[in-house]
Amino acid sequence: MAIQLPGFTMKNPLMPASGTFGFGEGYAKEYDLNLLGALVTKSTTLAPRIGNQGTIFADGPDSTLNAVGLKNPGSDVVLHEKLPWLATQYPDLPIIASIAGVDVAEYAAVAKKLSAAPNVKALEVNISCPNVKQGGMAFGTDLEVAAAVTRAVKAASSVPIFVKLTPNVTDITAIAKAVEQAGADGLSLINTFVGMRLDIATGKPLLDNVTGGVSGPAVLPMALHMVYQVAHAVRVPLIGMGGISSGHDAAEMLAAGATALAVGSANYYQKRAIPKIAAELAAIQEGQTVL
Repeated sequence: MAIQLPGFTMKNPLMPASGTFGFGEGYAKEYDLNLLGALVTKSTTLAPRIGNQGTIFADGPDSTLNAVGLKNPGSDVVLHEKLPWLATQYPDLPIIASIAGVDVAEYAAVAKKLSAAPNVKALEVNISCPNVKQGGMAFGTDLEVAAAVTRAVKAASSVPIFVKLTPNVTDITAIAKAVEQAGADGLSLINTFVGMRLDIATGKPLLDNVTGGVSGPAVLPMALHMVYQVAHAVRVPLIGMGGISSGHDAAEMLAAGATALAVGSANYYQKRAIPKIAAELAAIQEGQTVL
């Protein structure tokens, strides 16, 4: 199941989606993280962010709604504590450091810092978070801005970059082409869909942020469609994600055109989600029937 991405090799195509796995410490108590093909860190900004407050999660039919808001300890803590811990505990595990910012300069500054870490093999450039007031998804819905962020990060980074795309656009292939032309080595898609839930007793939104990002099995068909579209529009490799919770889902995403896969919400519901999906995918690829 080994695959090659720009800058590194993965023993299998599976990794956690950014924001659903922290920096791995909690899940390391559940299973050996060396079972992962790679680890994508929580999106990191230059300074610490406390994220959104109040109610930030709401479950729905086959879906999760979240408005965490890029909560993270900041680039200094990640560079001097989180990444060294991963390097010590899992020296052979490729790390993809996810980065975010409120402007192009912050993206470039974080890219320069984190790409210097010895175990960081690539950066994920998160231009698609729907749950922040500044930056976030706004960078991923405008062709020129998305390209500008990509160029700045590419110039500042010493490792390959994967730009994470939002599905909340009219034509995702247009954004994909723009960031490819601006220098992206690969693309990650999709991030969450904008959505909301209401308390029927009060008529008020369940989330204090009002809206949040929808993920989970319910979004798989849309994610497959967008990965399929982008795979036919660009030449760079794709990390496909969105609703993957089984080996069958993973096989579908690969068939849609993804080279590698990221698992997000499934990590919330089953601690060993990624090893389970990897085992099921391996069985499918070997021609075995998986229930």
